[in-house]
Amino acid sequence: MKICIVGAGAIGGFLGARLAQSGQEVSFVARGAHLAAMRSDGLRLRSKNESVTLRVNASDSVDGLGPQDVVFIALKAYSIADMLPRLAPLLDAQTVVIPAINGIPWWYFYKEGGPFDGEPVASIDPDGAMLRGFDCARVLGCVVQVSAEVVEPGVIAHTGGRRFVLGEPDGGLSERAMRVAAAMEQAGLEAPLVERIRESVWAKLVGNLAFNPICSLTAARMDQALNNPATLALTRTVMAEGMCVGEAYGISFGVSIDERLEMAKRNGSAKVSMLQDLERGRPIETDAIVGAVCEFGRRVGIATPTTDLIHTLIRQRGLSASG
Repeated sequence: MKICIVGAGAIGGFLGARLAQSGQEVSFVARGAHLAAMRSDGLRLRSKNESVTLRVNASDSVDGLGPQDVVFIALKAYSIADMLPRLAPLLDAQTVVIPAINGIPWWYFYKEGGPFDGEPVASIDPDGAMLRGFDCARVLGCVVQVSAEVVEPGVIAHTGGRRFVLGEPDGGLSERAMRVAAAMEQAGLEAPLVERIRESVWAKLVGNLAFNPICSLTAARMDQALNNPATLALTRTVMAEGMCVGEAYGISFGVSIDERLEMAKRNGSAKVSMLQDLERGRPIETDAIVGAVCEFGRRVGIATPTTDLIHTLIRQRGLSASG
């Protein structure tokens, strides 16, 4: 397969490295010092059991890479709108596009089947340009369950997980999804195919909805947030509001809040990605992770007062950090 990783940061770099190791023809699109290091010294992937350096085809542009079989978008949610129109040189009639991203995706209501079927998600696509301007028939849904970090330019530390949940937006089990999953499994990754990809989106989102903004506002690591009774209570409230909204859209979570918190304890003293971005002066994924849940609640008349407040605070925190 010809595979392009658009956004070869922590997740994209890890994914692309594993695919390249397995013999797939992989190109990486990156920028800045990370790109320069990949070009000069290769892409280095560190994990508990190994450290490998791969010579990779890395570029700052999709131009010249040619049509691909699969394009993974591993960008922050706020960067996708600008990138979608620029993907054209990578696409032919059969190219599959897989957004490996956090939060509610812009394509959420594409073939969703509910009362909002076909509508844009206003929080991240306010004028509907993303939904109108990109053929969502190309999209294969993906939920990333991997922990990794770019620890220095050209060097990615993989700290946990290797699971990329895949699913068609319409709930079908397609031949293209099976081909992609097989390639990923061959690369040593886990790529389960599910019929209800939005349930996987929400299962991850409920944790991010609470921990990302709360830890970012308090500068707490995961264990500190879980061991503080006040932040733990706040976390429970935000999770409960998010689950209530998800259930209104037909989502079955399958785990209780207590069980979800027990799962979170496995992250130990990890620092959430939103806090890492704030500390580095980068924009944060406020709207895709928090704002979209508030929007979804308003759509169906479900109040989310605590999450609304958290959204207001974390948006201002992001604005203050970046400017």
